[in-house]
Amino acid sequence: MVTGNIFHCRKNSWPPEEYVSRHTLHLFDFDSAGPPKHAWRRRLNSHANILKEFSITFMEAIKMVRLGIRLWSYVREEASHGRKAPIDPFTRESCKPSASQGVPLGGMGSGSISRGFRGEFRQWQIVPGTCDSSPVMANQFSIFVSRDSGNKKYASVLAPGRHEGLGKAIDEGISSWGWNLSGQHSTYHALFPRAWTIYDGEPDPELKVSCRQISPFIPHNYKDTSLPTAVFVYTLVNTGRERAKVSLLFTWANSIGGVSHLSGDHVNEPFIGEDGVSGVLLHHKQVMKP
Repeated sequence: MVTGNIFHCRKNSWPPEEYVSRHTLHLFDFDSAGPPKHAWRRRLNSHANILKEFSITFMEAIKMVRLGIRLWSYVREEASHGRKAPIDPFTRESCKPSASQGVPLGGMGSGSISRGFRGEFRQWQIVPGTCDSSPVMANQFSIFVSRDSGNKKYASVLAPGRHEGLGKAIDEGISSWGWNLSGQHSTYHALFPRAWTIYDGEPDPELKVSCRQISPFIPHNYKDTSLPTAVFVYTLVNTGRERAKVSLLFTWANSIGGVSHLSGDHVNEPFIGEDGVSGVLLHHKQVMKP
């Protein structure tokens, strides 16, 4: 005998009200600046858990013998030609995977760049068959806020300061930047192919900031959908009595992951398009290994 109501409504996982105040959600209730009702959410001051390894049973190993032999032969054949097999379950990765991934920047079926929920650009898969999971800490958004009275000024990188990529030998002085964001009142919301980062009064308590990431996911257009690109749209709401002057800065190293930006011979070229759009074109010279 079955008791109880077997037809029930499941509560929505991670409702936005548990992470962002209702007042802030109401302020961003236009132009898709606010996060959706259904999304994967994390606070920026939280830390990603290291994923645990798992093992298989003896019977499972017996059933996978044929597959293992085929994979082993494939890995050996690729190595004989000086190539690294993109699928190699026999080699232990040097870096342990963690639950820090966010929505990637495009790359449906081709190379891609991932972005962690704390704002770092990582998991570089631009070169086929290779993956560099370490973040390039120079790739950041920063904000500068000043008020008309001149008494209040705020400057910070829009990412928490306690980060694994800071303070290392290849830091290059990046740790001296203004990492003043605690992340306690900032949240990340992911719903592929979009992601939202809401800064609810950080670093300026009277300024609400929404960063919306949009990756190309265009029906019947596989070519443009495969590009590892994204558009970041910022929406700012001033809740203070004084006018606020806000400047946004985006820094990006001429890199395809790791320390490739230090290999030299790279060229950055400013451009102005026919439609008036201006930007910087990064020419990256890849060093081919023998």
